[in-house]
Amino acid sequence: MAGVEGMEDLRVEQVSGQPYLHIDIDRKEIARYGINISDVQEIIEIALAGGQPTEVFEGDKRFAVQMRFPEERRNNIELIGNLLVPLPEGRVIPLKQVAKLSLLEGPNQISREEGQRRIVIECNVKGRDIGGFVKEAQAKIAAQVKLPVGYTATWGGQFENQERAMKRLIVIIPLTFILIFLLLYMTFGSLKNALLIIMNIPFALVGGIVALFVSGQYLSVPASVGFIALFGVAVLNGVVLVSYFNQLRQEGASLDEAIRKGTDLRLRPVLMTASVTMLGLVPLLLASGTGSEIQRPLAVVVIGGLITSTLLTLIVLPTLYRWFEEEKIEF
Repeated sequence: MAGVEGMEDLRVEQVSGQPYLHIDIDRKEIARYGINISDVQEIIEIALAGGQPTEVFEGDKRFAVQMRFPEERRNNIELIGNLLVPLPEGRVIPLKQVAKLSLLEGPNQISREEGQRRIVIECNVKGRDIGGFVKEAQAKIAAQVKLPVGYTATWGGQFENQERAMKRLIVIIPLTFILIFLLLYMTFGSLKNALLIIMNIPFALVGGIVALFVSGQYLSVPASVGFIALFGVAVLNGVVLVSYFNQLRQEGASLDEAIRKGTDLRLRPVLMTASVTMLGLVPLLLASGTGSEIQRPLAVVVIGGLITSTLLTLIVLPTLYRWFEEEKIEF
C-alpha cells in the first residue's frame, strides 16, 4: 500500500503489544505444602482484581467492602511475587515459591465485525480519484500478497460508500432521463420537440466534464449529483426556446423569423436562468472549510456545464430546430 500513488497517512491498526501478567501455579509444589490451587487463586484474585472480605452496616443499610492492592503494587511483578500464601499449619510462604510469574506480550485489542476478527489498514487518498487508487492497490495486493486460507481483504470507508452510491446512480440517472423525456412529450405533445430539447443534456455534459478536468476534480458522488441538477437547468433553457419558437410559428411567423426573433427575445431569460444558478453556486466553488470536498465538485460540474450548455443552447439548438422543421422530421 505504501507504494501506491496518492497514498497518504498510512496506518495499521495495532493488535499486539499489550503486556499481560502470566501466573503459572506449580501444582506439585502446592501439593507438597498441602494447599489447594483455589486457595492460591483466591489470594491472586483479591490482590489484583479485588475481593469482598466483609460488609459494613450503617443502621439498616449494608455496604460491601472491596479490597485490593494499590495500583503501584499491582503493576510491580516483584511485589506480586512476594504475596504471602498461608499454609495449613499457620506458616506463610511467598507466591513466587509456588508459582512462576512472567510478563507476556498479548493482543492490544481484538476487533470483530459480523462475528469475525478483523484488522484495519487505513490511509487517505490525495491527488487522485479513489476508484483508481483502489484499483491499483488491489492489483498490487493480488500480485504480491498471498492471503492464508480463511483470510479475506475487503475495502471500506469512502470507497465503499462511493461504490454503493454509484450503483444507485446507475439506476437513478437513466430513470431521470426517461422521466424528463416523458414530461417533455406530455408538455409539447411531440416526440420531435422532446428529442430536440433532450439534446441539451449532451451540451451540458461536455462542459461538466471539461470543468472537472480543468479544476483537477474527479468523478465522485457529489459530481454525479451535480450532473443531475445540471441536466434539469439545461432542459429548462431548451424548453424556454423551443416553446417560444412554436408559439411564434403558430402566430404565423416564418421559420427563419421565428428562430431569429425567438432567440433574440429569449436570450435574456436563458442567460438569467443560467447566471442566477451559477452565481448561487460560487460560494460552494470557493469553499475551503469542512464539507468543501463535497460542495466543490458539485459546483464545478454545474457551473462548467451551464457555461457550455447556455452557449450551445443559443447557437446549436436554433440550428437543430431549423433542420428538424426544414426536413419535416416527424416522430
